[in-house]
Amino acid sequence: MLSEARVRGRIRSGRWRSICRGILLAGNGRLTRDQQLWVAVPAARRAARTTLRRLPIDMPAVLVHRTTVLPEAHLQRARPPRTTTARALVDAAGWAAGVDEAQSVLAAGCQQRRVLPEELRAVLDVLPRAPRRRLIGQTISDIAGGAQALSEIDFLRLCRRHRLPAADLQEHRVDAAGRNRWLDAYWREWRVQVEIDGAHHMDAKQWAADMRRQNDVWTSGDRILRFPAWLVRARPDEVADTVRRALVAAGWTPTVPLRHPAQK
Repeated sequence: MLSEARVRGRIRSGRWRSICRGILLAGNGRLTRDQQLWVAVPAARRAARTTLRRLPIDMPAVLVHRTTVLPEAHLQRARPPRTTTARALVDAAGWAAGVDEAQSVLAAGCQQRRVLPEELRAVLDVLPRAPRRRLIGQTISDIAGGAQALSEIDFLRLCRRHRLPAADLQEHRVDAAGRNRWLDAYWREWRVQVEIDGAHHMDAKQWAADMRRQNDVWTSGDRILRFPAWLVRARPDEVADTVRRALVAAGWTPTVPLRHPAQK
């Protein structure tokens, strides 16, 4: 066993590193991911009892959150100790800086096949006081209904708010070339489809592919509307009005009268 003096000597010489109070690295390299996790466990426990400690520059900061509900089913059998992916995502959504970030976390987890909506629901069911519980529950329902991206969740919210009929999400189609396609939103009864385009659709190759796909849709007899994701979020009323007019033109009868754009 090394004496305190010898330990201090190795730190002063640069052979060892002092990570934070009470934790040493028997080397002088950067922390690996596993080492970061192992340092975070005792550092977080100490922070929970006292104040948050500063950690080395090559390690992400540790932010402590407390919970009174942590059943065994929410823990992984892994080292270092950690929660399940579903519990981690629900917690992250509750702790997020804003609504969009909270919904993005949940949507990304499901889109990347890290977790299923029903697993998120099971976690939420035993957390009656979870932050943003209502928002998280609605987002899980939207994802289960087919919305896998934040832009699609925004579009669903827009349709509900403007009393548009419910659309089928991620509807499977086979295009004219025999390729599998999934439509962002589709009203089968009126043969109207909506595509929400992310930033990658601005790429020249993607743009050409989008045009071919749009031509396939039109020649099949369907109507197609395309909106950039930013427009769905920034101008929801404009998007809703366009969708409404397309549905009416296709034969849908709205429950509230159409408002002319010039009217206030």
